[in-house]
Amino acid sequence: MENFTPKEIVEALDRYIIGQDAAKKAVAIALRNRYRRSLLSEEMRDEITPKNIILKGPTGVGKTEIARRLAKLVEAPFVKVEATKFTEVGYVGRDVESMVRDLVEASIRLEKNKKLEKVQDKAKAAAEERLLDVMLPGKRRKRSNPFLFLAQDNDKDDTENGEEEEDVPATMEDTREKLRARLRDGKMEDAPIEIEVEESGMAGMAFMPGGNDDMVMQLQDVMGNLFPKKKKKKKTTVKDARSIFEQEEAQKLIDMDEVVALAVQAVEQNGIVFLDEIDKIAGGALASQGPDVSREGVQRDILPIVEGTTVMTKYGPVKTDFILFIAAGAFHVAKVADLIPELQGRFPIQVSLDSLSEQDFKQILTQPENAVIKQQMALMEVEGVTLQFENDAIDELAHYSYLMNQTRENIGARRLHTVMERVLEELSFSADRMKGTTVKVDRAFVQSALKDEDTERDLKRYIL
Repeated sequence: MENFTPKEIVEALDRYIIGQDAAKKAVAIALRNRYRRSLLSEEMRDEITPKNIILKGPTGVGKTEIARRLAKLVEAPFVKVEATKFTEVGYVGRDVESMVRDLVEASIRLEKNKKLEKVQDKAKAAAEERLLDVMLPGKRRKRSNPFLFLAQDNDKDDTENGEEEEDVPATMEDTREKLRARLRDGKMEDAPIEIEVEESGMAGMAFMPGGNDDMVMQLQDVMGNLFPKKKKKKKTTVKDARSIFEQEEAQKLIDMDEVVALAVQAVEQNGIVFLDEIDKIAGGALASQGPDVSREGVQRDILPIVEGTTVMTKYGPVKTDFILFIAAGAFHVAKVADLIPELQGRFPIQVSLDSLSEQDFKQILTQPENAVIKQQMALMEVEGVTLQFENDAIDELAHYSYLMNQTRENIGARRLHTVMERVLEELSFSADRMKGTTVKVDRAFVQSALKDEDTERDLKRYIL
């Protein structure tokens, strides 16, 4: 884990998330405490558990984004799950332990990618040799060979009508090197080639009616290990064949046992689970609305996972004692107090996120690295259209988004995407015919595009 100070963590989050300083500070402290814990003696380290966090706030204010960016910052195993997908044992639905299994799978992908990057050069070299072996087989038999045109003119004496005879080793080696040079120059990327690839024989099991997802996946793994993998011939291009060979060769170069061991350790020490929609399994006012698929039962099933237990996975037992759990919910109907007391106690840190102001919308439009305006400009550049957003257009977009959130459902920053798509709808539709033009988006442009929305909003004032 990188040694980030709390201030550095907050600054990194500021690049993507506007405002919400209290939430950023809380997760920064939680992350820094992990680093501090790692430097303690083993006896003291086992006594210090993460301080889990509940983020309260309306949708679209950055709850999920904070957790996702936090995990990406430190390259920690991360998984986002919805509490509403879980049901109490005995009901049809996902088992709460599946969140830990999902986290292990995410961690394995993370560790595997790290290993694959290290062996990429070796894999590319091995893939190139395999490509050459397919194009120029070692056993020379009388057969059609479309690649003989690469040989010298005086080397073609032994061929007739595209049929190849026994070649002397020196000629074969010379042809192989010429073919290698053409491959490296990218001159044969679209040439057709036939290769052998492994086929997955258990894919159909995913369609078992009424099957539990976790059970089906584990059964696939078991059955896949029992039966040898078959190979089938596949016609493709040199470019795609190289990609397939590189993946296969890279897989051979990494030790999966080591990957699994590192992944499980990373989950146990650095894993982050983002438990979304936790307010939907709370009791209180929600308990009287429709059938209750044991909300309290789900809470009680989550308890041991959050507190610390050992979950059995196909990679062995995984301890959850030191996994950081970040729960989130709008809590506009239910309250944190509606959760069972035992679960509240497992989330000692509670942070309220603020609703977005008009000024926040202006900053979201322009400041983050993934700002909405930057995204739209990049999309239009693909079509050769240059977008220019004037300051008064940004003010109008922010004002209108804020107003819509106040008069309709408050969906936070997602409202900007709704408004932006409406403003640029006609331009996006006809951009392919406007190559080389520059479009200036100002206040009048925005107001013209949103005039129908204004009329609809004005009419709603008179509807009782």
